[in-house]
Amino acid sequence: QVRLVESGGGLVQAGASLTLSCAASGGAFNTFGVGWFRQAPGKEREFVADMSLSSSERWYGDSVKGRFTIFKDNAKNTVYLQMNSLKPEDTATYYCATRTHYLIRLESSYNIWGQGTQVTVSS
Repeated sequence: QVRLVESGGGLVQAGASLTLSCAASGGAFNTFGVGWFRQAPGKEREFVADMSLSSSERWYGDSVKGRFTIFKDNAKNTVYLQMNSLKPEDTATYYCATRTHYLIRLESSYNIWGQGTQVTVSS
């Protein structure tokens, strides 16, 4: 079974950039898409971005639109989340997940989740 491993998180100052990676091991991404979610302490998990693996269509949460970009490298079997102009409110644990349903944004559409990578943005 495919296993997802996120990396690239860290502590940065507001305005900085980070690129998160979601690498698939044990097989290729053989799903409708791959998404990124995040969860801050005491808050519900929030949809961040999703990318269709067949059409490369992309969707973003309202809070990150224009600042974050999701993209993939098929050769490396990895999906990335480029995060620019980071804000303190972007502080959260970021998770990637494979989507097995055409409905994006819904957690129930995603079946395999990574362990998460922490992003902390200081003001």
